[in-house]
Amino acid sequence: MSTLVMEVNDDQAPRVRVRVKECHRDEADFVALNMEPGEVRLAAGVFGTGPLYLTEKDGELHASWDLTLLRPHLRADRLVPRVVARALTRQHRYTSETLFEGVYRLTERAAATFTTSGLSIHYPEPAEHVLEPRTLRPGVDPLAALDELLTDVICQAPTASGCVGVELSGGADSGNVALAVKAARFPETYSFGLLVGGSTGKQQRERRRAFVEHCGFRDTATPAMQHPPFYPGGVRALRKPHDPAGAFYQEAFDVVREQAAARRCEVMFTGSGGDEINAHHSRTQAELPTQEPVPWLGNKAVRALSEVNEHLAPIPVLPVPTLMAFGMHNPGFLRAGIWPVSPLVHPRIVRFMEQLPREHKRGKALFRERIRRAGLPEWVAAPGEPENFLAVLENGLRSYGLPVLDDMLKESVLVDLGYVDRKALAQARKDADAALVVPDLLCDVLALEVGLRSLM
Repeated sequence: MSTLVMEVNDDQAPRVRVRVKECHRDEADFVALNMEPGEVRLAAGVFGTGPLYLTEKDGELHASWDLTLLRPHLRADRLVPRVVARALTRQHRYTSETLFEGVYRLTERAAATFTTSGLSIHYPEPAEHVLEPRTLRPGVDPLAALDELLTDVICQAPTASGCVGVELSGGADSGNVALAVKAARFPETYSFGLLVGGSTGKQQRERRRAFVEHCGFRDTATPAMQHPPFYPGGVRALRKPHDPAGAFYQEAFDVVREQAAARRCEVMFTGSGGDEINAHHSRTQAELPTQEPVPWLGNKAVRALSEVNEHLAPIPVLPVPTLMAFGMHNPGFLRAGIWPVSPLVHPRIVRFMEQLPREHKRGKALFRERIRRAGLPEWVAAPGEPENFLAVLENGLRSYGLPVLDDMLKESVLVDLGYVDRKALAQARKDADAALVVPDLLCDVLALEVGLRSLM
């Protein structure tokens, strides 16, 4: 992959140092490997674009950014209860722990040490952040500052051929990234997006067309409703090995990644992190939202709920939800030979947004003003009905997920291990037929079950 470079230093034998990092970037994403007699040490940078998974067996260290490549070392009957409980109740946490015992994620700025004593993970100190917004100096134009920052970050993208892609949903986040990609003037730029369908989808389609025409991209749009979760032909229906903690909409995004690979895109720019950097929150008095009860939890999952906040990674440089999203989405890009770049959460932009007065972040005001100033109409800058994938999820669950649930009621890894209660799940299946909308919480248990089976 030409977006990455490998630096090898073996001048001080028998010590060998290897560093794989993004080319061109000043604050490059990297993984560093240091090998010397009796010890192997791995360290990661702040971005976490492609999380590295590690495990040791019989005195050997195995590592990959693709969890499925560690399949020979994964045991579906040896799961970490609190991680399963997090997955089933949507209480996801950023941590070195994975679903599988003995398999660890190298989180941002963390280090892993492997010796004859085994494998250990060392967390860094919590990252420093701006705790409160600051007052702008007289005459400062925050929009101009954001424009300069975002364009500069995108111009540093690690590309050799200059062929890049943009994930363009039609919203404010991907729209701002698209405007900066246009300003960067790459030799060859493609845009890709999923259309959500329905009345919401009609407005989304028109917003995307406005961005595409303004930026001059070569566009490919894919109807997401044709590739909902669990649909025939997708990774779950075909039982291809995949991460059980992967994204709900993996099937649809797989199509987008295939399209980008067919056009030889080296880099895919995404709008990930826009919600997080525009959010108003207190880092000193943060409260997690109340969780929706999950009626089909088994006894083992219920007992593990008391541990969901244990063994967490410290506060990272990038927003936690963004790092977790990277773990779900980015391995698919890497398999397609594409390096994903999310400029909105570059550390320089994260810090800029933390200092920005709240009135510029409320409702993504600055992002929307930047779209207006680019000359795009108000219905593009501030749509009345933003796009969402709920209709796609409902279609997938009702058309293809419920048959998976029927199969799960007969034979299930999660039921057999005590994480899911069969009677409560059977009741949920009966209720789903009569309900106007299938509970989307069912997607968590179905996706986890199918993912675990794919690795067995």
